[in-house]
Amino acid sequence: MAAPQPSTPDSASPAIGRSLLWPLIAVGLGFLLVYNSFDASAGVPPAPSVVSLPAASAPAAPSPSASTSAAPSGLPRSEPERISIKSIAVDAPFTPLSVGPSGQLDAPPASDPNLAGWFKDGATPGERGTSVVAGHVDTKTGPAVFLLLSTLKAGNTVDITREDGVVATFEVDSVETFSKADFPDDRVYADKGTAQLRLITCGGVYDKKKKDYEDNVVVFAHLASARNS
Repeated sequence: MAAPQPSTPDSASPAIGRSLLWPLIAVGLGFLLVYNSFDASAGVPPAPSVVSLPAASAPAAPSPSASTSAAPSGLPRSEPERISIKSIAVDAPFTPLSVGPSGQLDAPPASDPNLAGWFKDGATPGERGTSVVAGHVDTKTGPAVFLLLSTLKAGNTVDITREDGVVATFEVDSVETFSKADFPDDRVYADKGTAQLRLITCGGVYDKKKKDYEDNVVVFAHLASARNS
């Protein structure tokens, strides 16, 4: 993803800008990998920015029943409509994201701070594979949708409402921080043969010269259950 380049942050102005950058990488059985980074001003704490990347889609599983049911392997393909993470007060709609001519994944529009993006050419959330969702940590007007992403804990849940009316619930396995200079693409985007979700954001120290955070915060989660909304 790429967003307009922000001006150099300073203590006198809370203006915030950020850009998402993921070098496109082919891994495993040819699914896309994306690496992101965000810029933010000094007026916002170096909290994470967000971005998740899906892996290639796999055979669909049967639709769940009206009641809550276990969904260990995956669901049929269906585009996401809304993400809810109650533990960090996230409730936001989705916009599809694609890889631009430069090989970078486009960022969600900076004009809407409460908007998550999903990599439309990868697995949809709940589908077998590694699904990636992206969002900003902040905008020029203040905090954005994934400001508190790094505070998630193992056992927290992420609900994604899909176009087919199914709510896919993911359970957080871990939240880890990686240096952008040594980002573990294979580990983050590996296809485990089940429905996985990755929420990726910026974190660590903000480099004023580079206008970028030094690290990425990655939320690892798996599909725990699904129900009809």
